[in-house]
Amino acid sequence: MNDDVMARLNAAVERGRTGDRAAARAALEALWTEIGEDDGDAFHRCVIAHFTADVQDDDRSELLWDERALAAVAAVTDERAQKFDESLQVRSFMPSLYLSIADDHRRLGDAERAAEFLARARSVSDVLGDDSYGALVKNAMENIAAALTAGSTERLS
Repeated sequence: MNDDVMARLNAAVERGRTGDRAAARAALEALWTEIGEDDGDAFHRCVIAHFTADVQDDDRSELLWDERALAAVAAVTDERAQKFDESLQVRSFMPSLYLSIADDHRRLGDAERAAEFLARARSVSDVLGDDSYGALVKNAMENIAAALTAGSTERLS
């Protein structure tokens, strides 16, 4: 599927990865406005919100965007996701979405909510493959768990 929104999203994400977080954030927020918070394609909303969270400078803003991604995923079907990439299953989004919210709450000092979302991430982690992405998410789960145990609210590298 030729998906202009995803192409523009990927370009914005790449800007963020090369250090221009402000430009990435502006491009992603413009895409969000274009798609529409409530009536746009839920797949686009989920992915845009998930990546917009990553370029926020404020932990509360990051939580807001991660919550938007989680809300949007409820309306995404496997069929819709597979129009973008035939290997995608919506269930595979869940560990990362829950984990992002767990880490947001941890950094905001709400260890109880962080532990709740970490438990949710772990409860669906069986969907993660034995690949680099699966290893990345599983490693992040362990790092967040360790930070929670230590009482840390610092950003993890």
